[in-house]
Amino acid sequence: MWRFAFVAILLRSHWGKVLQRLFSTFANGWPGVGLFLQRVLTAILLVRVGIIELADKSFSPGMIPEMIAACAGMLLLVGLWTPVVGSLIGALELWIAFANGSDPWIPIILATLGATAAMIGPGAWSIDARLFGRKHIET
Repeated sequence: MWRFAFVAILLRSHWGKVLQRLFSTFANGWPGVGLFLQRVLTAILLVRVGIIELADKSFSPGMIPEMIAACAGMLLLVGLWTPVVGSLIGALELWIAFANGSDPWIPIILATLGATAAMIGPGAWSIDARLFGRKHIET
C-alpha cells in the first residue's frame, strides 16, 4: 500500500513539474479577467457550433471533430489543461476549416482563439492555476 502512495506522489510531483513548464504565467487582475472572458467566449462558441452540428444532421464521421472540439471547449471553460486543450482546439478547427466546403471563417477564428489560449495560458481564474500554479512559501 505504501509503495502505491509513494509512486503516486512521485508521479504527481514529476508530472506537476512537467505541466507547470507549459504555463507562462497565471495572470491576475484585469489581464486575468481578459483571459477568463476569452476562455468563456471560445468555449461558448465551440459548444454552440458542436450542438448545431449535432442537431441539424444525422450522425456521420465528419461530425467527430466538432464533437471533440465541443468537449475541448468544456475543458477550456473551466481552465483545465489549457495549453494542451488550446492546441487541440487550434488543430481541430483548422482541420474543420479546410475539410468542410462551407464558410471557413468561424473555424479559423476559433482556431486562433484556441491557439492564443494555449500560448498565453489560462489565467489565475482556472483549475490549472490551482493545480499547477506557483506555490508561495510563507515564513
